[in-house]
Amino acid sequence: MKKTYTRFDDGDMKQFEPEAKVGLIATINPEGLPHVTLITALQAKTPTKLIWGQFSEGMSKEHVKTNPKTGFAIMTMDKSLWRGKALYTHKAAHGEDYEMFNLKPMFRYNAYFGIHTVHYMDLVETYGKESLPLVRIGLGSVLALAGRSAVRPGHEKRILKPWAEGLFKRLDTIKFISYVGEDSYPVIIPLIGCQAADSTRLAFSPLAYNEELNAIHKGSVVAVFGLTMDMEDVLVRGVFTGFEKHRGITLGCVDIDWVYNSMPPKPGQIYPEQEFKAVVNY
Repeated sequence: MKKTYTRFDDGDMKQFEPEAKVGLIATINPEGLPHVTLITALQAKTPTKLIWGQFSEGMSKEHVKTNPKTGFAIMTMDKSLWRGKALYTHKAAHGEDYEMFNLKPMFRYNAYFGIHTVHYMDLVETYGKESLPLVRIGLGSVLALAGRSAVRPGHEKRILKPWAEGLFKRLDTIKFISYVGEDSYPVIIPLIGCQAADSTRLAFSPLAYNEELNAIHKGSVVAVFGLTMDMEDVLVRGVFTGFEKHRGITLGCVDIDWVYNSMPPKPGQIYPEQEFKAVVNY
């Protein structure tokens, strides 16, 4: 059982401020399914409050209106990690926090977009500062790479586009898995060693974060977010099939049934493909 805290350490809060970091927010859609969004503007306002700036549209901003329960993860450039749960409270389009975000270099000197809304969340719990278990992640990556062909489905169906499949096969892609926990809050777990077995299935070893990954029930719907250091990303959702041994290697799998592009300028669902609708109102 991980130790939890209800306040951020003052020293940790300073590390959240730079834009050069990975900030993730997990939300729950109206169907009760997990969703993960990259929010680099995520930081702490006080030891008990989180804020984040919005410059593009996306599903997470809609999800928090109907379900304020969120999960979050912040990973800094030195591979330090903070995770936890928060409760969305409100938003604002003016004020000192709005000015603060828009004075940051990333937005102040950008001719195309700036922060137009600031969102606020109350911290529910955090695990404090964590260090990535790099040795276990590395070994888990090797195991997933060695075993992925053993879990490849024997059909020709294609879900991920070749680019997205390649992103999940890259060893330098950062991945996270999210599911809705028993307390109805979304949970985020690093899944860096995850590999695409093919365009329909992801495979990963439980060597790193074993206790947390084994808490995911077989048959649960999970979301897996993949991000490169070039800030290219893709989100998939599917069914977790549990952990089994393949060629002597224990692997968990996710059978993908939904793919989402969260990158600007136009986030949107990629799979299942949606029909184009004629524009009738001008």
